[in-house]
Amino acid sequence: MKPGYRRRIVIDPAPGHVSAELEDDYHRMLVTLTHADGVVTAVTSDMKRNPWTMCPGAMDQLQRTFTGVKLADFARRGEKTQNCTHLHDLSLFAAAHAADSAPVAYDILVTDAVDGVREASLTRNGVPCLAWTLKGEEFLAPADLAGRHMGQLNEVIAQQDKAGAEAMRILRWASLIAHGRTRAMPAGMPATDFPLGSCFNFQTGRAEESFRRPGADIDFSQPGAAPLADRPEFQNT
Repeated sequence: MKPGYRRRIVIDPAPGHVSAELEDDYHRMLVTLTHADGVVTAVTSDMKRNPWTMCPGAMDQLQRTFTGVKLADFARRGEKTQNCTHLHDLSLFAAAHAADSAPVAYDILVTDAVDGVREASLTRNGVPCLAWTLKGEEFLAPADLAGRHMGQLNEVIAQQDKAGAEAMRILRWASLIAHGRTRAMPAGMPATDFPLGSCFNFQTGRAEESFRRPGADIDFSQPGAAPLADRPEFQNT
C-alpha cells in the first residue's frame, strides 16, 4: 500500500430518504435527508469522528441550512463556510443522488509527495475514473490537464457531465485535504493556528474555543486499515 491520504464516500438512496457517509484520516461523518415531493423535510447528521472540539455544533447548523429546501436547490443554497464543509458536501451528494436506485461508492487515494509529486486517483463503484499527477497544485498528467493549476479546474468541471463533474470536485477537494498529512496536529492544538473563516469550526468567535481532539486521526496507509471498512459496498480490493 502506498502511503497517502485515503477517503471513502458511500451514498445510499431509498424511497423517501437518502444518506451519505464519508471516512478519511480525520473524519467519519454521516448525513441523512428525509424528503417528500422533492423537498427535504428533515436533516439528521452524525459525527462519529471529528478533529476539533467545536465541530459537533455544525450538525445544528446543517439542519438550519437545508431543512425545507428543494433537493434541486441544494447546490445553490450556499453557506458552505458557515457549515462543516464535510457535512455540507455530504448533503449535496445525498441530494444529487436522492432519485437513484442503487448506492454509489467513491474511493480516493492521494499519495504522499515524492520529490514534490503526488498521485491522486478516484474510483466509482470500484471502476477507475480519474488519475492525476500533481506537482504542488500544478497538473503534470493527464495530458489534457497538464500545465493547469488546481485553481483553474472550474472551467474543466463545467464541461463535464453530472457524474464527471462530481468526481472531479471530490478528487480536487481530497487533494487539498491530503496536505494535512504534511503537518503535525497534536491533541490540544488550538484551531487559531489555522486561517480563520474556512468552515464552521474556524469562524471567528468559535475557533478561539476549539482544540484538536485526542485520537481524531487514523492513518489508513497502515496494513489492514481502510476507511468505511464496515461499509463494503463496492469496496476496492
